[in-house]
Amino acid sequence: MHALDEYRPPVPPFTESSAVKKVRLAEDGWNSRNADKVAMAYSLNTSWRNRAEFIKGRDEARAFLQRKWNKEINYRLIKELWAYTDNRIAVRYAYEWQDDSGSWFRSYGNENWEFNEEGLMINRFASINDLLIMASERMFHWPLGIRPEEHPGLSALGL
Repeated sequence: MHALDEYRPPVPPFTESSAVKKVRLAEDGWNSRNADKVAMAYSLNTSWRNRAEFIKGRDEARAFLQRKWNKEINYRLIKELWAYTDNRIAVRYAYEWQDDSGSWFRSYGNENWEFNEEGLMINRFASINDLLIMASERMFHWPLGIRPEEHPGLSALGL
């Protein structure tokens, strides 16, 4: 038996079904905006490239997430599986957020993930672009937190 904080199913090798589930769990976690909880999905020695920032280890990941969600107010994220192999998953995503001046943005990105045997992410490589949008252009309108099952995903929204 694995310690809960060091085991995150689904674990590799991934099937299409388990990869889709892993992506949705990641989306739900990030939509919680709980940096302590989300950081536990990453290995102690996780390595990230997020835009031009390089993050080493779970503690740096947690600090990064806290900074992110302090800056990105009203954050709502949708992730979609792009491809998978035995222990890797590629996703595309979009999220909407507001800055402290009230401006809205939609950020588009792609991530490549690599997992260890316990299902913890050991590598995360993210490329992201931000687009300033009008409030009337927003598409993600659910209450803060996890996206409801009935809310359309990226493909259904034409994103």
